[in-house]
Amino acid sequence: MIQQPTFDFLKDLRHNNNREWFTANKDRYEAARANVVDFAAGIIKGMSEVDPAITVDMDPKKCVMRIYRDIRFSLDKTPYKSNFGVGRLSSGKTTEGIGYYVHIEPGASFAGGGYWQPQPEHIKAIRQEIDYNAAELKAVVDAPDFRKLFGEFRNQESLKTVPRDYSADHEEIALLKLKNFVAMHSFTDVELGKPNAIKNVVGVLSEIYPLNVFLNNAIA
Repeated sequence: MIQQPTFDFLKDLRHNNNREWFTANKDRYEAARANVVDFAAGIIKGMSEVDPAITVDMDPKKCVMRIYRDIRFSLDKTPYKSNFGVGRLSSGKTTEGIGYYVHIEPGASFAGGGYWQPQPEHIKAIRQEIDYNAAELKAVVDAPDFRKLFGEFRNQESLKTVPRDYSADHEEIALLKLKNFVAMHSFTDVELGKPNAIKNVVGVLSEIYPLNVFLNNAIA
């Protein structure tokens, strides 16, 4: 579970996002990161029983993303993120873009997966697979359990126009217009602070696994 001091550190960092404060609170950061690394280890262990591409020998330390922001091209010059991200959990060997992600931030935590901002050649292949085999994708994203956790899959960022090579009256135009193919489920601080938090997060990510299988097959 995510311990309360981890949330407290992130809340304080949000209001004191400068190097002086961070240096003075480096011990709190190290303790919070260790908590998240342990959490990531539990997720890896749980997902290794669901997705063959997630193996128990994955290093959870490498899955916890850096807290330092890249400010080179950003107007926001605050040096640190006010969250912890657990990523690099790729699903399949085709691309690192398809996988799972857990975001830990006071009041804004979530678990998700799929393929965010696919490469042009990949989104073309995914649309082609939808054109040929939409029934398989719809069986995943329209399943009652999936919709209960993630809502309507088609209600995410989409093209304003019809994608090239497809007609506006295509039966699956809502799926074909998608720019991302992701599913996300929010968690409260209280939920992540419970002893069964890892089990619940793994349960959510497990529901995304069939989506990742479809996406990987599409670009294989």
